[in-house]
Amino acid sequence: WMWWSRGIGGKSALDYLIKVRDYTFMEAVQTIAGQAAITPPVSLPAEKTTLKKLLLPRANRSVTQVVSYLQKRGIDTEVIDFCLETGRIYESAYHHNAVFVGRDQEEKPRYAALRGIGTDFIGDANGSDKNYSFSIPAGKSCQEVHLFESAIDLLSYATLLKLDGQDWRENHLLSLAGVYQPAKETEKSKVPAALIRFLKDYPEVQIVVLHLDNDRAGRMAAGAIRTVLPEKYKTADRPPPQGKDYNDYLCIRLGIEVTKREKRGSERRTEAMKAGNFCRILKEMER
Repeated sequence: WMWWSRGIGGKSALDYLIKVRDYTFMEAVQTIAGQAAITPPVSLPAEKTTLKKLLLPRANRSVTQVVSYLQKRGIDTEVIDFCLETGRIYESAYHHNAVFVGRDQEEKPRYAALRGIGTDFIGDANGSDKNYSFSIPAGKSCQEVHLFESAIDLLSYATLLKLDGQDWRENHLLSLAGVYQPAKETEKSKVPAALIRFLKDYPEVQIVVLHLDNDRAGRMAAGAIRTVLPEKYKTADRPPPQGKDYNDYLCIRLGIEVTKREKRGSERRTEAMKAGNFCRILKEMER
């Protein structure tokens, strides 16, 4: 099972009762064993004061596969090296997934997105806090934050800045850890949690530049964020000039053709997540 909005999942009833129904370990075991009555879910405060414990996958000794994967997507070597050195990206052992790590201001890991290299796998590490999604803060104090749907789009934009001879560390770069879903009534939408957290941590920011996808969902999300963001912030909407997202645009600029498997997997994941079609995702993962 997978609870996409929370970024948590599991393979057993025990996982479900503990993570979703907030049972203690003993309560969950007793319920499964039929030794305790199923009680209503425990009501919780809107905001938990306890920190989530992030369970990061063990790092592989080599980063060869993740570096090759990023280079095939057009990401600049300097950008890749920076992320490896700062622990923002690494290659997991066993499954050799690309791991994109979100860190707080003290550089403590708080979130991790897992992406299959050569596979359709996508997921978040257990205990991930989406308030701290993948980001690259500016090298010095600045007033702009640039917003992206995914880590790969963020890295693509940084590469494009390098191609144009600009300083890619001049402004804050922040991803949203996936697709942002506005409310049916735009004015009732909420500002993405990752953006709220970032603006709180960097109060000097005054300008939010949106680089969301060129599809319907991306355009709706951009409009909703600009509508609900407090008036004290200036906003700009800058989708990619070509292609669906900034990695598409980078590949077009570089003349790179992303392999059909990578592109098909990326499109299937994105569309399934946007449609909320969880059954389709599960069937594809089983295949």
